[in-house]
Amino acid sequence: MKTKSKKTLSILVILILCMSACTACGKAGDSTDVHIEGELTDILAQIYDGADLDSETKEAMAERYMTDVLTEDNAVMFLGASEVSYTEGIVSVPLMNVIPYQCVLLRVNPDDVDSVKTILLENADLNKWVCVSADKAEAESIGDLVLFVMGEENVADAIVASFKALK
Repeated sequence: MKTKSKKTLSILVILILCMSACTACGKAGDSTDVHIEGELTDILAQIYDGADLDSETKEAMAERYMTDVLTEDNAVMFLGASEVSYTEGIVSVPLMNVIPYQCVLLRVNPDDVDSVKTILLENADLNKWVCVSADKAEAESIGDLVLFVMGEENVADAIVASFKALK
């Protein structure tokens, strides 16, 4: 084989390897490829533990927030819509209704993740509490897990950041 052909072949092989590496790196960071194992209550505990919040708020979440399973009877109240499709779900809310906050974790069919997030945000009622309103609603996902949170901006942002850190 001639030197020019060897160089051309070597360059071609290097380019192919570089392109393969770039493609692989892109897929590794894609949150749809990640699956978080475990019980939803354990995952929520990790999110709360990792949230960058003051100690008083974190203590309240641990001691004065109720976590419950989403059922046919309570799902619309927390999801804002009946057409949200999920395989399992939990919600965390304060026991006292003077705090505008709720956090929902859902396992959904991976093909439904984007539509579930859209439905949740389109139907989010920031004024659903008596006398108080949430600042924002956010819906994020990692693999088949969808987080839907409504609350004060700093709390919602901290919960979402902690959730994203689970990847």
